[in-house]
Amino acid sequence: MVLSLGEACCSVLQTAEPTAKLMRARAVARDWRLGRIAHSFDAAMPDFPNRPAHPELLAPRFMPKRRRAGSERARIAMLHAFAHIEFVAIDLAFDLVGRFGAEFPREFADDWLHVGADEAMHFALLDRRLQQLGSHYGAMPAHDGLWEAAYETRHDTLARLAIVPMVLEARGLDVTPATITRFEAQGDSASARILNRIFHDEIRHVGAGTKWFESACRSAGANPVETWKHKLESHFRGSVKPPFNDSARSKAGLTRDYYAWVAMPEPDRLDP
Repeated sequence: MVLSLGEACCSVLQTAEPTAKLMRARAVARDWRLGRIAHSFDAAMPDFPNRPAHPELLAPRFMPKRRRAGSERARIAMLHAFAHIEFVAIDLAFDLVGRFGAEFPREFADDWLHVGADEAMHFALLDRRLQQLGSHYGAMPAHDGLWEAAYETRHDTLARLAIVPMVLEARGLDVTPATITRFEAQGDSASARILNRIFHDEIRHVGAGTKWFESACRSAGANPVETWKHKLESHFRGSVKPPFNDSARSKAGLTRDYYAWVAMPEPDRLDP
């Protein structure tokens, strides 16, 4: 029996163990690309994906304070934070397809399953680097701000696209270059190369979010910028704050028309 795309995406969210999840994500993306999965959606996405026993998930305000910048322990903590973002991003991509894919043409699934496979690869690179440094994913606590945004937008396609790729993932375009520079200055070129690869892939991921958000707005006869502002006001409990990486955001199609008006002083939940 041919698996439906909804069932396949749901199976990724139901897989808790990290290595098994990334392998399942890669398998679903590959099988879709090879025509082994039907473009049908007959499975309900869970509100919350299964999670491994570790890392312990804490509210952002209870997260341990950052250690002294420049120490190996601080670099490991930063890499662990990035690894957790990428781990959750696997579920975000497959949930997006399984939950909202029926509203879009097949190209939507093509784009977001590619994104999901990328996120699995990013997680694998970061976890391997953590192990090289004597640690591993799950060794430190993490927070679940990304999935909180997914839960908040589980019934609203435009809100999900507006907030997850176009706000939270776009924040990575702002903060990652400085982190890369910091790692290079500390002599950790191996970690810097991984983060640089992730950074360039994330431009494409944010671009996919912008592309499909604007496509959905056109189909609804809505103004994208005004709709984006409305969705943030209705569904986003965090903040969007400068400095912005205008060059990277522009490459992703996320022009200043979208975010110039929303600079606010509160911390952003995607900061690693």
